[in-house]
Amino acid sequence: MTTTANPLLKRNDSHRLKAIPFPEIKTEHYLPAIQEAIRIAKEEIEALKNNPAEPNFENTVLALELSGEQLDYVSSIYYNLLSAESDAAFKALAQQISPLLAEFGSSISTDPVIFERVKKVWEQEVEGKPRPELPKDYSDKDYLRQAERYRLIERAYKGFIRGGALLDEEGKKKLTAIAMESSQLHPKFSDNVLNATNAWELHITDPADVEGMPTGVLAGAAHLAKVKGKDGGWLFNLQPSSMVPLLTYCRNRELRRQSQAAYASRAFNDNFDNQANIKRILELREERAHLLGYATHADYVLEERMAESVATATGFLEKIYAVAYPAAKKEVQEVMDFARETDGITDFQPWDMSYYSNKLKEQRYAYDPEELRPWLKMENVLEGLFKVANHIYGIKVKQVHDVPTWHKDVSTWEVYDGSDSFLGLMYMDLFPRDTKRGGAWQTSFQGQGLHSDGLRRPQVAIVASLTPSTADQPSLLRLDEARTIFHEFGHALHSLLADGYYKALSGTSVLWDFVELPSQIMENWLLEEEALNLFARHHETGEPLPKELLDKVIAAKNFQAGLANLTQLRYAMLDFSWHVAKAADIKDVDAFEKQATQRFQVLPPIEGSNTSCSFAHIFAGGYSAGYYSYKWAEALEADAWSLFKEKGIFNPEVANSFRENILSRGNAFHPMDLFVAFRGRKPDPDALLIRDGLLQKQA
Repeated sequence: MTTTANPLLKRNDSHRLKAIPFPEIKTEHYLPAIQEAIRIAKEEIEALKNNPAEPNFENTVLALELSGEQLDYVSSIYYNLLSAESDAAFKALAQQISPLLAEFGSSISTDPVIFERVKKVWEQEVEGKPRPELPKDYSDKDYLRQAERYRLIERAYKGFIRGGALLDEEGKKKLTAIAMESSQLHPKFSDNVLNATNAWELHITDPADVEGMPTGVLAGAAHLAKVKGKDGGWLFNLQPSSMVPLLTYCRNRELRRQSQAAYASRAFNDNFDNQANIKRILELREERAHLLGYATHADYVLEERMAESVATATGFLEKIYAVAYPAAKKEVQEVMDFARETDGITDFQPWDMSYYSNKLKEQRYAYDPEELRPWLKMENVLEGLFKVANHIYGIKVKQVHDVPTWHKDVSTWEVYDGSDSFLGLMYMDLFPRDTKRGGAWQTSFQGQGLHSDGLRRPQVAIVASLTPSTADQPSLLRLDEARTIFHEFGHALHSLLADGYYKALSGTSVLWDFVELPSQIMENWLLEEEALNLFARHHETGEPLPKELLDKVIAAKNFQAGLANLTQLRYAMLDFSWHVAKAADIKDVDAFEKQATQRFQVLPPIEGSNTSCSFAHIFAGGYSAGYYSYKWAEALEADAWSLFKEKGIFNPEVANSFRENILSRGNAFHPMDLFVAFRGRKPDPDALLIRDGLLQKQA
């Protein structure tokens, strides 16, 4: 195949947005495209190295920033589709592509010539010079560009050191080998989780086993059974849109047990076991940390976070634990007592928790979350989300139908500012399928900022696995699914409203314990009457959401807040446990996990279950030694949201300040400086616990 015939190696200039020509791209195009793009990138790097001129910002740091553009383009398409739309052949390519990219990346970060050039620029423009202060307003674009220039040089220099530039040749070879092997292990881990998830199904044919389950849930399960070629009945799987309703509403304890046990044991002691992968990943991470002079992988990671140290991050978590654990114990006991009084359950098990928690909530608040579905039709939620965003930031979102996509379920949207200036392109891929990994995420195909042909606006995607429509009913979402869309759109706004100059500092390219602030704060509007009145209409009658139902939802929003916090703390502390331990001391993955999580257990663990073997966030994603970031950013968000609540959720001054200081700035300044500029002070450490009703606000 000639390179000119490969659609990945030519821009889609015929399209008005230069959108990616997904239908033209075949699996066999990726490896040759990656190989050619690496060749081009190497030529660019050699030209940079051999430049006879004295190193300066333009011929070194900026040249690095702009190099490898073709490679970034091809690899972003491959890895985004690896998560969203990939069959076995597509996945298998990762074992060839990932090492190629890892080796190329290491060849740059460990190159002594490039590092010396970057170091000279750093000495000229950064060393010993004060960091640019945050301006009082952002109208001075020249000042902002100079501040970004300083930050870009600083980040590049630090990145080379963290990438092994100071190692001897032997150390650099080891680091490259570690990167290449790790790049193969992470996709393997993720594939195993997806395969284990897809391998389990529960086909129910006895009507007695689904008695009492909501009509909409059964319609979806019957539709899934039909799609999968079953002879009638109802089919459930381990996708959240299927499993969560089963655990919440199925009266049959045995079926709940099967479902919960299957989900909790994915990729553990089955055909897709991840235990060996975990051990090897940890060994490689520890070896890299030691090579670079860090005691542990966690120390390596936390150096580049707002928290700055493991001690600070774990201290933050421990403060929440001290309040959340006793609250969670009390909440679980209440459910156990309720199950005993209601149905005589004396041997309460984990698979009883969702079922009886929902029953208790219904009794206490006369409210079942399933009641909300008719008012949360997926299309209406999207329309409402965009109305809310328009009220907050003045932006406009409109659907377009001439942008190529990777699957028929993907919709495309253009986003404009109030002045009708183009902000970016957004893809939405919202429903589950076997070729997509579970969960929800926002990702980017093109970042905002300077490219070889000038400034470009972003191209982003929101990917999820929400309740799909059936032949008989539209997609009606659970409240937590609607919250997921608001959350991921918050991430998208961080990219779409970016107003920087250099793409390496733009949008979501911030410290990882800050990146969840824009997404988590967006969730708050979903439960505000003023926002819901914009869109919450019954999908059949058009009637607005009854105020009495909204009042019940709001009254119940802190139900089991202690347990919710404790669950997140358990994940965060398990993550830290893996990444501060000595890899050689970990003989038994399951035994290590049980010891690490024992103090977070309020119910006995399910026999044969294991969280770590499907914990893709830390073993296949970017959250290793960083899962605490969700709680850290949630604390920032709770404090930031309190200003919206105080001044008005659509207050233009507050909204503009949040946009200007947080969403638009990316990584141009330290996140603490940006937060202080918005809030007027440093974060209140108690804001999260107060918002969750676990701590009383001091008078």
